[in-house]
Amino acid sequence: MIVVVGSVNRDLVINSDALPAPGETVLGSGHLETAGGKGANQAVAAARLGAEVAFVGRVGNDEAGRMLAAAFEADGVDVEHLSTSSMASTGLAVITVDESGENTIVVSPGANGLVGVADVADAGPLLRSAAVTLLQLEIPLRTVREAALAAGGTVILNAAPAQALPDDMVAAADVLVVNEPELETLVGSDDPSEAAGLPVPATVVTLGAEGAAIVADGSVTNYPAPVVDVIDTTGAGDAFCGALAAGIDAGLDLEEAVPRAVIAGALATTAIGAR
Repeated sequence: MIVVVGSVNRDLVINSDALPAPGETVLGSGHLETAGGKGANQAVAAARLGAEVAFVGRVGNDEAGRMLAAAFEADGVDVEHLSTSSMASTGLAVITVDESGENTIVVSPGANGLVGVADVADAGPLLRSAAVTLLQLEIPLRTVREAALAAGGTVILNAAPAQALPDDMVAAADVLVVNEPELETLVGSDDPSEAAGLPVPATVVTLGAEGAAIVADGSVTNYPAPVVDVIDTTGAGDAFCGALAAGIDAGLDLEEAVPRAVIAGALATTAIGAR
């Protein structure tokens, strides 16, 4: 089983010819409202690949929260530990996607900011029994750390959105997943070889259209991505992480799970939306 402790958002996606520059207004060519959130996207990706997945997080006591809970259930994700908060609304992400598929994203955490150590404690038996615990950084860092320490199986930490992390949090993971800007935030360089100095057994660096690299035991191994027709890059990293977790949960080693995850991330760019 995979347990995901993380965020769940309502996504508002606006398509436009170009991304707006600071102070600029651009006209959109269409929009849609859909389910999102890094944690939720990763949970759904793993479930769609056949894994048994449970989610730990929070939504608001609002229509968006009810919609997102129903979306989880439709994809077979266990929501016993998805709590409803009356103190904050459901998280919201506003996403702009240009004609090349590139995006900008602004997230208002809402109820995600209230996911706390009590939520981790309530899910303690689940975390201890899970083969994989999958974490991201759209909930409070203290909660992420507690979940990593409570986990009994392999801990995958997707250090996104980019932010500086204490060494003890990185060290609590078995596998760290970062893209190039996130790696640069952690080590001051986007060169995958620089990840060798991080206090974690293995780091996986996602490289966009170039695929991904595993940095472990002082070496860097690259895995190329297939060429696809990109429509929307939103959620590609989440698809990668969900597929990586599903592969490890299924008994694959990291060298087998990463190329599978690269394909999942590439395919995710061929459709609109984070899922």
